[in-house]
Amino acid sequence: MAKRDSVDAVFKALADPSRRRMLDSLNERGGQNLSELCEGLDMARQSVSKHLAVLEAANLVTTVRRGREKLHYLNPAPINEIEQRWINQYDRERVRALGDMKRALEEAMENPQFVYTTYIDAAPERVWKGLTDPAFTTRYWGTELVTDWKKGSPITWHHLGVTISDPEQRVLESDPYHRLAYTWHTLTPEWAARVGLSDADYSKIAAEQRSQVTFEIEPVDEVSKLTVVHEFFDPDSVVVKMVSGGWPRVLSELKTLLETGEELTTGHGLPPDRD
Repeated sequence: MAKRDSVDAVFKALADPSRRRMLDSLNERGGQNLSELCEGLDMARQSVSKHLAVLEAANLVTTVRRGREKLHYLNPAPINEIEQRWINQYDRERVRALGDMKRALEEAMENPQFVYTTYIDAAPERVWKGLTDPAFTTRYWGTELVTDWKKGSPITWHHLGVTISDPEQRVLESDPYHRLAYTWHTLTPEWAARVGLSDADYSKIAAEQRSQVTFEIEPVDEVSKLTVVHEFFDPDSVVVKMVSGGWPRVLSELKTLLETGEELTTGHGLPPDRD
């Protein structure tokens, strides 16, 4: 099976100016339904649907169901993976140009939320283990989550030498091999000092409401489709910008570890909270 995030599919999708306009629209405002995209782009519904099909096949657009609505988000995963796995071996100017594109794709949108989809050549059971088993998480993330992974159970975070315990850190959903959700960790002064945040920056993020991350695992042919949704941020959130810079790196590390048994050399111990 041809990989859905293949280099050929990505560049073919980006070659069309109408599809680039569509990505620009989703970069400016993620979470649009089909009608909103049609209105904003002044394009016929059938044309938008055809272009979306190409972008989804290239994994540049991912979708999330909210009731009866199908919401579309720009997905930076293919750009990140091309950078990590292919472009880095070529000249520095090309790497810089791709990095500029990747940063643009990861900028926080009007509706602060991070959505990311990647395909991993591993069974759903192994992807679930990669998300929950400390033997894996400590290797690619530098993080140990201590819990029984039952709905409502507390989670103690051991992250970069800092232990974070808080009753509000808990499992929200747990459907093994399919869906996992939990509240994000408490942003403590010790954690802030460990990642090098200034007192002013810490004061800003500590005042924000607690966010939530959800992982959806879906078998697709012989691979697993992993969609990560990190949401419930304040308007103009600082934390959403931090996790939007960190999650692509962490998920690339997870993908590489599950597929090859090896780690990338990108500093996997850094948190997804810091760019």
